[in-house]
Amino acid sequence: MISSTFHFGRLLAAWLVVYIAFCIFLVESIFEHTEFGERDLGGYFVLLGFVLGLWVLSGVFSHIRRVRLVSGAVNSSTLSNRQRRQIEIPFEAGEAFDLIDAAIRELPGAVISESARDSLQVRAKVARIDPYGNSERGEGRVSNWALDHFGSRRNQILATVTPNGDEAGSVTLICEPEGAAWTDWFLVDHGTNLENAEAIVRAITRRVAERRRGEKARVRQTATEKELTVAKLNLLHAQVEPHFLYNTLASAQVLTRTDPARADEMLGNLIQYLRHSLPRTEDAPSTIGEELERARAYLDILKIRMGPRLQLQVDIPDALRGVLFPTMMLQTLVENAIKHGLEPKPGGGTVWILARQVDNAVAVTVADDGRGFTAEGGGTGVGLRNVRERLRLAYGSAASFSIVANFPSGVAATITVPNAVNSTVPEGVHHA
Repeated sequence: MISSTFHFGRLLAAWLVVYIAFCIFLVESIFEHTEFGERDLGGYFVLLGFVLGLWVLSGVFSHIRRVRLVSGAVNSSTLSNRQRRQIEIPFEAGEAFDLIDAAIRELPGAVISESARDSLQVRAKVARIDPYGNSERGEGRVSNWALDHFGSRRNQILATVTPNGDEAGSVTLICEPEGAAWTDWFLVDHGTNLENAEAIVRAITRRVAERRRGEKARVRQTATEKELTVAKLNLLHAQVEPHFLYNTLASAQVLTRTDPARADEMLGNLIQYLRHSLPRTEDAPSTIGEELERARAYLDILKIRMGPRLQLQVDIPDALRGVLFPTMMLQTLVENAIKHGLEPKPGGGTVWILARQVDNAVAVTVADDGRGFTAEGGGTGVGLRNVRERLRLAYGSAASFSIVANFPSGVAATITVPNAVNSTVPEGVHHA
């Protein structure tokens, strides 16, 4: 109430001073030699002053009413024609500039007069819309005449971004009439600059919230992908193919009656295979050497079952056996070579396991001379898709997987990973 009274009193006093000066000038310059006396003119001056006071009162009342509707509070700050805001944006200065620039452009009737990203400043002109739509009424005509002669029909906005560290920007926002500051003593903006300032703050808040929601969604998606990868990996760790285990135990049972020494060898290989396949509790990465031991145990079991139909050749330098390597991937390639390449082929064949260094990476290849890419020899491809997805999540673009036809027959699959020895495993790579 005090703020409203003071605001009205200030405007009325300013108009009163101008009106008294006008009356004095009128009396001394124009009417001093006429037949009208001061008493005759006094009545007219009082009446005109009363009308002027009513006009000022109606304008101030409308202004206060609109400010209350826009902000919900009436005080010296909200009643002012010129609004200033200090906004802290939790983004670096360039992103903060983009936010404020976009927010100003979305204002109805806004025209950007200058948008300088290097100096981090935005200047704009905004058409002042009559909130009451009374331009055809007398009050509107008087107000428009006052704006045309003393003020402006437009507001203006100046936004300056100040860098506040590497990850934050501070925005100084000024919304004001286009006219000179002295016009504030005579004219009101009906809360239009307050409305512009509040709209820009809301737009920035909304955009920051959208950015935060997007970041949280990406974090949740990444976490979900990692959890899915870990779940798939744990499934691979715990999974021992029922048919393979059943056939191995059945073969060992038969060999205990016919060839106990070979049965003992097969069971020893099965124990070795299971030891490498079951999850371990220690937080240690797997290596090419450890994965090779798992694959050897698997192939040694199959060699007892398949006999001379399966041959194995390994060429992995000792210097590369300590290179970090994702668990179960080599095993997956070996199993594919046996199931889809050699087992369906009459007479069997050979499996090659090779490793070589290529620049700062290591390429591990599993090749066979089996049936190759044929309808009879192909599988569902789930295992190979899993290899590709795990490599992507673990290494990004630093790792690759390729599978090509081998010459003269068969398939060669190659996994290429960074050459990392005795260092932290990339995120997503886990031990067996």
